[in-house]
Amino acid sequence: MPGIKGPSDYSQEPPRHPSLQINSKVPFNAEPPRSALASSYVTPVDLFYKRNHGPIPVVDDIERYCVDICGLIGTPKKLYMRDVRMLPKYNVTATLQCAGNRRTAMSKTRKVRGVGWDVSAIGNAVWGGAKLADLLELIGIPKLTCSTQSGGKHVEFVSIDKCKVEENGGPYKASIPLSQATNPEADVLLAYEMNGEPLNRDHGYPLRVIVPGVIGARSVKWLDSINIIAEECQGFFMQKDYKMFPPSVDWDNINWSTRRPQMDFPVQSVICSLEDVQSIKPGKVTISGYAVSGGGRGIERVDVSIDGGKTWLEASRSQKTGVPYIADHVSSDKWAWVLFEVTVDIPYSTEIVAKAVDSAANVQPENVQDIWNLRGILNTSWHRVQVRVGHSNM
Repeated sequence: MPGIKGPSDYSQEPPRHPSLQINSKVPFNAEPPRSALASSYVTPVDLFYKRNHGPIPVVDDIERYCVDICGLIGTPKKLYMRDVRMLPKYNVTATLQCAGNRRTAMSKTRKVRGVGWDVSAIGNAVWGGAKLADLLELIGIPKLTCSTQSGGKHVEFVSIDKCKVEENGGPYKASIPLSQATNPEADVLLAYEMNGEPLNRDHGYPLRVIVPGVIGARSVKWLDSINIIAEECQGFFMQKDYKMFPPSVDWDNINWSTRRPQMDFPVQSVICSLEDVQSIKPGKVTISGYAVSGGGRGIERVDVSIDGGKTWLEASRSQKTGVPYIADHVSSDKWAWVLFEVTVDIPYSTEIVAKAVDSAANVQPENVQDIWNLRGILNTSWHRVQVRVGHSNM
């Protein structure tokens, strides 16, 4: 691809924040301390989790960089950055979450495969760019289209990023239904900004896709091409990864074709103000964290228990400062998390639990054992932390 290249080694990696917890050095996968997430509705770029499958691509000539638009369309087209910037710009506040968030906790039940994420493979940002629906309209695909005259029903995004293991050296790729891509209300973006600044290299510079409300694996970075295709993408990460299997399936009896690729993520909440096991003094403690649901569903309630789930208190929920949060209201960011908080008195050692309910009345499952799966994805079980109360000086 002119203007951008995918290096064959890791000698040109960008600098990263020193507080990140590194889960894999090559390729680089890291997450921030959980305490950093609850402190800011919009996650600072440096503290946004890093999820990579190979060396970070390098742009050597932004003027020559372009994206090929091809597949089941009349005439293939090259899209340069100047073309993208000529389209109307939108800012969309959206939470991205790796499907493997909280995988480490799931692996304690039974071993799973994948990067060992704690609770911070998630972040909330303001993404700036052009709507994919506007671009597709330019090449002759009207808004709210389910199928083109040539039989196109899906939009595939192909990255510069090369996956040595999963794609046998080929590029990372994923797809979404054409009906979603052409729906302006779905807010699918060709993003070139993050939190008001140009994307940095870790997060897809110069151009990436943002698919709100969907697992992060579909928001492809470092775009190389956009293809209109008849069937969903046949790449590794759509067909042999990021699928939800029941606990009875293991690597000896798995049949990937029996499950659809995961798209929307379920309702989720995590306590960020306390570690999994933490010593505290007796008295008032503020419990805070994040809650989020996929598909644009708001958070109707966050319940917190200080006795292991026997009794519950409702936490306050917030997004933007000075704006009361109401689930699914026009004033709320429908693709974004909410931050929750409740202050309680804790006189003795106990287990603190959080669970969220979304606007469709979906609630987190109680036990991780019930949703265990061999790839360790979508651990949305009740989040539990153990507090040990001591009366001596700490």
